[in-house]
Amino acid sequence: MIPTNPELPRPDPAWTFERLLPRLKDRFAGRLGPELWRVAETRLQRHFPHLFNGLRQLYGDQYDFFWHLEEIVATALAGLAERPDTLRQRDIEAETDAAAGRPWFIGNEQVGAVAYVDRWAGTLADIEARIPYLKKLGITYLHLMPLLRAREGENDGGYAVASYREIDPALGTMDELAALAETLRGHGIRLCLDFVFNHTADDHDWALKASKGDPWFQSYYRMYDDRMIPDAYQPHLREIFPDRGGENFLWKPTFGKFVWSTFYPYQWDLNFANPALFRQMLEEMLFLANRGVEVLRLDAVPFLWKQIGTNCENLPETHVLIQAFNALARIAAPALVFKSEAIVHPDEVARYIGTHEAQLSYFPMLMVLLWEALATRDTRLLRHGLAKRFRLPPGTAWVTYLRCHDDIGWGFADEDAAEIGINGHDHRRFLNSFYTGRYPGSFAEGIAFQENPRTGDARISGMAASLCGLGKGGAETHLAIARLIMLHGIILTIGGLPLIYLGDEVALTNDDSYLSEPDKKDDNRWTHRPRTDWKRQAAAIDDPTSPAHRVLAGLVRLIALRKAETVLHGQEMEIVGLQNPHVLAFLRGHADGERLLVVANMTERDQAVADAFLPGLIGAGPWTDLAGDEPLRWGAQGLVLTPYRLAVLRLASKPAERA
Repeated sequence: MIPTNPELPRPDPAWTFERLLPRLKDRFAGRLGPELWRVAETRLQRHFPHLFNGLRQLYGDQYDFFWHLEEIVATALAGLAERPDTLRQRDIEAETDAAAGRPWFIGNEQVGAVAYVDRWAGTLADIEARIPYLKKLGITYLHLMPLLRAREGENDGGYAVASYREIDPALGTMDELAALAETLRGHGIRLCLDFVFNHTADDHDWALKASKGDPWFQSYYRMYDDRMIPDAYQPHLREIFPDRGGENFLWKPTFGKFVWSTFYPYQWDLNFANPALFRQMLEEMLFLANRGVEVLRLDAVPFLWKQIGTNCENLPETHVLIQAFNALARIAAPALVFKSEAIVHPDEVARYIGTHEAQLSYFPMLMVLLWEALATRDTRLLRHGLAKRFRLPPGTAWVTYLRCHDDIGWGFADEDAAEIGINGHDHRRFLNSFYTGRYPGSFAEGIAFQENPRTGDARISGMAASLCGLGKGGAETHLAIARLIMLHGIILTIGGLPLIYLGDEVALTNDDSYLSEPDKKDDNRWTHRPRTDWKRQAAAIDDPTSPAHRVLAGLVRLIALRKAETVLHGQEMEIVGLQNPHVLAFLRGHADGERLLVVANMTERDQAVADAFLPGLIGAGPWTDLAGDEPLRWGAQGLVLTPYRLAVLRLASKPAERA
């Protein structure tokens, strides 16, 4: 291909592209046809420089770099050739929207939902019958939790993937997934799946071949003949699961190797220092994209690259890896969007977001600080964190959420806490005590997950309704419902793409049935992964006095508000520093246009917002609450918010009644 004689000029992207393009044209112009080849060439010209620089940084010191480079780009073009026409049209729309600065995921009409196929619907085929429910709720984006064929037995809830090209047989087939994606698309719902690419299961075909001594597949993983290299890495690595004892390397006597395993012993870390593995993972990624998956949740991204002397998290090469995959997706499947999952320091979370990296990212800090404010009845840490860390580059968005399939770890920044006089370590101990119900007066009914007796560290499992106190009964029921609706109101109005964990919208509480399932009983996160009893749920929804009916009605009203108010489009948000620390307030919109003020009472007592703060923000009043079904009330100190009330304020067309 391209000469590697050291006496030649050092190749740059333009020099390399000039020599590579004819070779690619010979291989793909006939296969793609004249029109699609022109599209491919345009995309290559646009994205190749970024791709080349990234891959050269990762693999440029390898003697066969240019061969790998060609094969990686050829894999992208093969993915483009295999792409169905309907998805190619989606690609054109995505490119047009991106050029105009209006990618679909920043729209106020977008609302996401997440669920396990089996626990929420049954099978892939059964989901089609639930589409009317999703549309009634207003969902435009559906994240189906791990559904690829996983390891037999324990499999970390599906995150120990045994095949990227097969569906769990109990859920359906890959053809059924493609058909479902097309059906959802026809109803205006995009499909998101998890892409687990830090590791595979130990019974993935690659791992099985590696176990039999195949050196090609052993190079797909981090495998070592002795302890010398593992011992150089191990002292710097973080303990992810305390019950493993902090050891990341497994001795496999059957084939005489130590294998790197960051998470569970049956999950073997992949070796992205190998360009052949990079190309293979690109092929797996595009296979799913060509089945109609429009968003890939990139699982455990901080751990992708390893380097001795570091903790092997959030290394610069990790970002380069994702950027290279992004550039290749722009060539083969521009409609494909990445969503990063990085449960690390908030500053590190934000570094994965960009139009050239992951366009979407979970915003774990918001989830954490909403629950923190609910426990403390104090919004100062929440306000402080959001004011510092909410802003994102144009063309990107946070995914805002209250709960997910995982536990809640108290991932706020210690320096943020210290800046307002809070000791982070002690505060986490309080939050663990509060949300497990151990703290006097706590309303929460969570469960400690992976509690470390040495350090006191823990995370929290539990459905949102249980964490809000719904299981307490009596007078607490009304407050728990109000908490749940108010918290959802914040994620629906604050900016970004809101994601509802299905079951929360009907106030499902903790489910202990997992204790009778042998492969789940030792992982209490299954308490917040309940099975949906559709008959029982329908009956509850029809009962106007039930929590299910009241919470669902509240969320449907808030989602309709979100979709109706174009000022809620995008990420622009400004925290308002009210004197009352018990009230969260933020502005949406622009100073020279329409603005909405969102205020939320985070306590079980009435809270006043002084009139003096309001006129300069949204005009001289009076105001209309777009979110409430009761009139606004004023007292001697100003606007009065009843317990856990969320109000979305703008100028009213006629004076509001003052109490």
